[in-house]
Amino acid sequence: MLTTGASPDRMTENKLDSAALYRMIWRWHFYAGLFCLPFVTVLALSGAVYLFKPQIDAFFDRPYTHMSLADPARSLDDQVEAALAAAPQSRIKGLELRYDPADAARVHMVDAQGQEQRVLVRPDTLQILRVEAEKWRLSTLMRDIHGSMLLGDAGAIALELAGAWAIVMLLTGLYLWWPRNSIGIGGVLYPRKGRPFLRDLHAVTGLYVSFFALFLLVSGLPWTKVWGEAFRWSRGVTPQQQVKMDWTTGPSSAKAQRVSAYQAAPQISAEGSNEHEAHDGHAGHADMTQGPSPERIVGFDQVAAVARDAHLAEPVLLAPPSPKNPNWLVRSQSQNRPLQETLHVDPTRFDVVKREDFSGKPLIDKVIGVGVAAHEGHLFGVANQLLGLFTAISFLTLVVTSMLMWLRRRPAGALGAPPALATPPRLAPVLMMLILALGVLLPTLGASLILVFGFEAIARRFLPGVSSWLGLTPRPARG
Repeated sequence: MLTTGASPDRMTENKLDSAALYRMIWRWHFYAGLFCLPFVTVLALSGAVYLFKPQIDAFFDRPYTHMSLADPARSLDDQVEAALAAAPQSRIKGLELRYDPADAARVHMVDAQGQEQRVLVRPDTLQILRVEAEKWRLSTLMRDIHGSMLLGDAGAIALELAGAWAIVMLLTGLYLWWPRNSIGIGGVLYPRKGRPFLRDLHAVTGLYVSFFALFLLVSGLPWTKVWGEAFRWSRGVTPQQQVKMDWTTGPSSAKAQRVSAYQAAPQISAEGSNEHEAHDGHAGHADMTQGPSPERIVGFDQVAAVARDAHLAEPVLLAPPSPKNPNWLVRSQSQNRPLQETLHVDPTRFDVVKREDFSGKPLIDKVIGVGVAAHEGHLFGVANQLLGLFTAISFLTLVVTSMLMWLRRRPAGALGAPPALATPPRLAPVLMMLILALGVLLPTLGASLILVFGFEAIARRFLPGVSSWLGLTPRPARG
């Protein structure tokens, strides 16, 4: 009778190949984790704070909300004029719509260098309550740390690279987690007590957070410097190239957008006033230096009435007509991007002549908009924020447990990476295709992989001490 099955030699070869592959993936998981840890910590901490931007901003703005007024509130035009006089070198970006007339006016300004500031004006006396740089507000600071660590485009690229390697860390972690010859679900779905607790806590946390973490990493790609710019370029060769993207790619892109906002803003005579006149509220009487520029902007009260009737998602910004746009713009700047709308209001009749909303965007922009809204924790309310917070805390748990395991197991005189086996694994075509696809889809990862593979080859050949310290020196498999 004929029998089928693999020969003993073939079975041994497959077993060694599987062990070598497991060891290689373990080593790459170790490398990726070690590189990512400081960046993941920055992203998790800053992201956890930025999730609660609306609550944080409302907390710090409490002194300027529902104020007790001694007299009736002045017109919004007067309040904006007072704000412009207090910042003569800046131009107006917009007035934040408030439903309570006792709230301080929030006038958003931008200067020629792209620096944004908010001027808060008392409604009844037109007293300037506060002039604050937007970049130093806690929520804005956390956003900038999350995007670039305050290091400009270099920091943004470093975080993008760390995010790409975090994807590798999660994918290799899932491979390592996959149950092999295990009995029961202890250590698979929940951590066991005793010695394996730390390792199990790391693995189980990684399992539960992996989907949400991968979603956050992928949904953040449109904002990155390299991937985001490549995506912007790819849109330029499609029929959708005339559609303007409403997000930026890196700090320099954000600054360019703010400078563009300054250049497009209406020019008023306050820019030509001297500092003394501006702060005394007499900017309107200064000499005209911009030709026929108006001394003040009128129409905020009428446009505010239109905006209130429209019930747009807050916050809402009222932007006056400018050389580039003859109409008033009423913009919802809700972080829940599917709720964002823009109304174009005629400056003489004050009726809506055009309405732009999420439904009119290209499909790819809708997908990215939904992803960004979920990424920032605002797609489905507080539950979304709490889910983002859970992901951030889980990331920090992975950081702490991995550091503890590394310090506990690290041998003296070595990095502590799992050493390679003497017989290198034969990589399956599917795995090779996955590596190639990740390298192409994530350009920073692809470039770094080339450097890492090149360095490994040099270390193995010419730097035996470095190779051994990194765990690249092969060791025979245990029988």
